[in-house]
Amino acid sequence: MRRSTTRAAVAAEVGAARSAGRRIALVPTMGYLHEGHLSLVDRARALADYVVVSVFVNPLQFGPTEDLARYPRDLERDVALLDARGADLLFAPSVEEMYPGGDPAVQVVPVRLADRLCGAARPGHFTGVLTVVAKLFGIVRPDVAIFGQKDFQQAVLIRRMVRDLDMPVEIDVAPIVRDPDGMALSSRNVYLSADERSRALVLSRALFAAADAFGAGTSDASLLLRRVRDMVAAEPGVALEYAELVEPDSLEPVDSARPGDVLVIAARVGRARLIDNVILC
Repeated sequence: MRRSTTRAAVAAEVGAARSAGRRIALVPTMGYLHEGHLSLVDRARALADYVVVSVFVNPLQFGPTEDLARYPRDLERDVALLDARGADLLFAPSVEEMYPGGDPAVQVVPVRLADRLCGAARPGHFTGVLTVVAKLFGIVRPDVAIFGQKDFQQAVLIRRMVRDLDMPVEIDVAPIVRDPDGMALSSRNVYLSADERSRALVLSRALFAAADAFGAGTSDASLLLRRVRDMVAAEPGVALEYAELVEPDSLEPVDSARPGDVLVIAARVGRARLIDNVILC
């Protein structure tokens, strides 16, 4: 695997691959990689001939009281994992390389879809996400970009940005990767103590219980959400931020659940803000 830290070097590397007729995939990450990220690399390899992975902790998507300074980082570990997984190019820029001159004067600001769920609790977050993703698309010019289902609202907004702004890139969303006990993998899981992690399992248990109830015939959204909220409320140390049942493209709440609708949840456990979701089937 080759490593680049500048936009110009990435453009040269990817340009050579494209000139050789190779299909380019991009996997954007903030590093501190786990099996969930690596599954995206596997997916990229299946969809393309040349896999670029970015590792960049993007300051634009962190609020003033959020965890930018303490967000977990270990670039050399990430390099070893990506090399073993067969990535072709790592792009690991500095903040100054990505944003020369400071915060960009022009940013991608979502008008809809970003004012609820995670966007309500993290104002400005999705402007930061869409801006850095748009920059990465401009730098790498991938044929396909792979994102994870765990960040469901993010994936919906990126797909909408690509559609609304006519960006020539295919968006692929890969399934959530979980530990055997059901916990969705996340870099922020490192913040959890053993006791907190045990308590945090209520999030996936509650989602699975509601999904099972839907599979057994319950379609009333209020009943499904009551099951989720009651289970979380019964677990000490877990502060529910939201639990919603939404339509997968508009993110609007639904009254009657249908296959394809998405149960989404966010909660705080200790220092960690955790999100998860399940797609009803």
